[in-house]
Amino acid sequence: MSEIISVHSFRGGTGKSNVTANLAAIVASYGKKVAIVDTDIQSPGIHILFGFDEEKMTRSLNDYLWGNCPIQDAAYDVSKVFKDKVPSATKIFLIPSSLRSGEITKVLREGYDVGLLNEGFNELIDTLNLDYLFIDTHPGLNEETLLSITISDILLLLLRPDRQDFQGTAVTVEVARKLQVPKMLLMVNKALPSLDFKALKEKIESIYSVPVAGILPVAEEMIQLGSSDLFCLKEPNHPFSQVISNVAQRIIKEPE
Repeated sequence: MSEIISVHSFRGGTGKSNVTANLAAIVASYGKKVAIVDTDIQSPGIHILFGFDEEKMTRSLNDYLWGNCPIQDAAYDVSKVFKDKVPSATKIFLIPSSLRSGEITKVLREGYDVGLLNEGFNELIDTLNLDYLFIDTHPGLNEETLLSITISDILLLLLRPDRQDFQGTAVTVEVARKLQVPKMLLMVNKALPSLDFKALKEKIESIYSVPVAGILPVAEEMIQLGSSDLFCLKEPNHPFSQVISNVAQRIIKEPE
């Protein structure tokens, strides 16, 4: 039985794509078949973390949404990031959004049939025989993110320890509850190491009545990497990577 996990934040700049990519990779490393769909069509970028060569992007999510191809034709096998250090069953696919300025402008100007996303997600799960489908959403609340939230088995909300993020996350949690999302988890990113993580976790859980799956510390080493690689695969023993690993285990229902 496959599961759909939407990773969302109310505001931009939370590190959502970085967390999505690293979390999906760790889940896949347990011998799972995983795909990531970049539905942040207006500002795509998760492909960079996989070292994906943009010149090889012959198809994208945009092509599927405009009826140019089946969605599986826009799925690229990026399992090479594991460098053969994982079980043979491990597969990770990426469905990127287009980086062509003309196609981004077309989305902004004309939009697209959001209903096709749901059909595409189900088609991907069936044709690629996926265990997990991760959706990297566009920040905020719009038609696309509402659909992603509605069809999710798990909604992972990312926020920073910031008052603006707290307020926006409260709105998202309320909407998700009304849409009856089966499971919600919170993750805090970019937390200063000087903070009391235990107290912060208790505070956030008391505010939203949603479990905090992990608190990710600000990592200078990750900033220096500049999204040029998957940090958790490069530095598996780092505190950031350990938190991601714990959340991955929680998602695949293995003991933490």
